[in-house]
Amino acid sequence: MSGKPLLIKRYASRRLYNTETSDYVTLEDIAGFIREGRDVQIVDLKSGDDLTRQYLLQIVADHESRGESVLPLDVLTDLVRSYTTQAHSIVPQFLAMSFDMLREGQSKVMESMSTPLVSMPGFDAMKAQQEAFMKAFTGGMGKSWSGPQMESEDKDEASPPSELDDIRKQLAAMQDQLSRMGKKP
Repeated sequence: MSGKPLLIKRYASRRLYNTETSDYVTLEDIAGFIREGRDVQIVDLKSGDDLTRQYLLQIVADHESRGESVLPLDVLTDLVRSYTTQAHSIVPQFLAMSFDMLREGQSKVMESMSTPLVSMPGFDAMKAQQEAFMKAFTGGMGKSWSGPQMESEDKDEASPPSELDDIRKQLAAMQDQLSRMGKKP
């Protein structure tokens, strides 16, 4: 995501105005910009208040209410609980690190998928189909996710660690960091 975020102004009438294209937009339009990889900033025209978080939460709520569930009920329950406990200081960092790991894993999988199998007949069609499936599955959350990497059953001991091993190590490091953050000095 490069440059400045797309500036959306909210008028007193609650209409949302795209300053880049000089037209009004809906929440679904804003969700589309984000799926395309754009950062957005939504600002109240009169007060100058940043309303981005409020509108992004509304987009998530709208998708969840239409049955496009991404967040399991127990995760939503834990999020609500985190607002009333000391966990509220750890949760944002945990979520940010989790999504960073997800994005990093996506790019590693794409790199590994594009190199070794390129010469295989039908690979491009298979890759495009897999990308379309993952885009639909994740709601376009990542621009280039192509799904999990399949591990070979005949791994030899001299082969480099798999992407899954890297992700496991990162998860273990993140869990260790979170447990240290939860302990008071």
